[in-house]
Amino acid sequence: MILPIVAYGDPVLKKKATDITKDYPKLKELIANMYETMYGSFGVGLAAPQIGLSIRMFIVDATPFADDEEVMSKAESDFLKSFKHTFINPVILEESGDEWAFNEGCLSIPDVREDVFRQPNIKIEYFDEDFNKQTMELDGLAARVFQHEYDHIEGILFTDHLSALKKRLIKGKLTNISKGKINVDYRMKFPLMKKKR
Repeated sequence: MILPIVAYGDPVLKKKATDITKDYPKLKELIANMYETMYGSFGVGLAAPQIGLSIRMFIVDATPFADDEEVMSKAESDFLKSFKHTFINPVILEESGDEWAFNEGCLSIPDVREDVFRQPNIKIEYFDEDFNKQTMELDGLAARVFQHEYDHIEGILFTDHLSALKKRLIKGKLTNISKGKINVDYRMKFPLMKKKR
């Protein structure tokens, strides 16, 4: 089932999400719905807060990035082709390397893209969808996609990483998004949209 994606301005996007247990109700169904929602909106990642659930879970399928010109090597391209995971209660154990910029966007903030600086190497720990504990080391675009989604469960949006000037420049756009004054080709829920009488 395709779920509506929560737009910029909804308080759930600014809340630090809580861990879940393996008894979380209808977890498998929720994960399946999240993948369907993400593919239906042509995303490469989707976090639970983006569908209105303040829980520490997100999904990633970075396959579309495998052919991106930012991909530095065949090895990275091959890795991205298979980088499809469900991350439950993830933790970033360490981040390292010199920050690099990449133009990021977000399904909750359509039509806004800005350069965000992030560290290229991370070591993470998480539970997969069967609640098995995993550790993984990621770099480059895979690390970035993970960090972007991880921010969501911390109540951070990519726009929070921008300079004060950049934030001022896009303020009008962000207000319009929260009011639903934007054309999107996927289902969204706008926090400030006037109810039709």
